Amino acid sequence: MTSPTKPVALITGATSGIGSAIARRLAADGFAVVIHSRSSAEAGRAMAAEMESAFYVQADLADETARVWLIDQAAAHWGRLDVLVNNAGISRVIPHGDLAAATPAIWRELHEVNVIAPWHLITLAEPHLRRGDASPCIINIASHAGVRPKGASIPYAVSKAGLVHMTKLLAVSLAPAIRVNAIAPGLVDTPMTADWAAAQTLWQDRAPMRRAARPEDIADVAAMLVSSTYLTGEIVMADGGLSLT
Repeated sequence: MTSPTKPVALITGATSGIGSAIARRLAADGFAVVIHSRSSAEAGRAMAAEMESAFYVQADLADETARVWLIDQAAAHWGRLDVLVNNAGISRVIPHGDLAAATPAIWRELHEVNVIAPWHLITLAEPHLRRGDASPCIINIASHAGVRPKGASIPYAVSKAGLVHMTKLLAVSLAPAIRVNAIAPGLVDTPMTADWAAAQTLWQDRAPMRRAARPEDIADVAAMLVSSTYLTGEIVMADGGLSLT
């Protein structure tokens, strides 16, 4: 175990897209970072090697034992934990009108990773965050689908709505020691959304900003929430103003 003077941030699902952008931004802002992913271990180790103070942990967040191991590894490596970013999540694309396709198994799968896993990680991280000498905080990456009746599927949207409400409840119960906020992105340009032509057209035509978000746009919001010592319980809609139209 080493003990850096830098604060430490754990970002789940951090080897690509939003998670990668947040990890890189917090590293640039002076954090030591713990990079996590479920399967992209080679990319995770390569990414950690690029940074001054970073290391990689692989864990399947659908597995309760793996969640315990992740927090243990994250806290033990540098002996502290100041920021937890719950970015990892899964989705399933199912037309909202096709109720039969949204099977109980799919509901359970999404709820386990998108709701129970963040809750469990927060529970495990809480004692470490309370010992921090910075302004400890938690950021949950939700979705505009958790705020508006949209999204890839109803089970996905409901799981993100649960994460939004969890954020508000925890902001009250963990205050003033630990701040808890969420970001609710709309469409974000990532490899996963590259062929979402209809969504791209929607954002270009209707969103006041006339484009989807870049991962770095979401990282900017995360950095703002981390740097604040006052904001808590906020759900920051980061959809380029589409929700206004």
